Amino acid sequence: ALSSRRHKAEQKRLKCSNAIESINRSLRKVIKTKGAFPSETSVMKIFYLALENIAKKWTMPIRCWSSAMNQFAIKFGDRMKL
Repeated sequence: ALSSRRHKAEQKRLKCSNAIESINRSLRKVIKTKGAFPSETSVMKIFYLALENIAKKWTMPIRCWSSAMNQFAIKFGDRMKL
């Protein structure tokens, strides 16, 4: 039973790390194709647009999203539209 729980926990970690790696790979691809950026603001804009495109491809619902949003609201409430 303990082995089964460890296996399930490991699967969750792998799914999460695969998703993170996929996002990182997509962002690196955007940076690589552009080359140089005139300012930090331009990098943030490119990342924002890239993440918008990446999010369109997501098919799985985000687990515990309401809990995450509550934490974001606590930390970044002045920057969030609720």
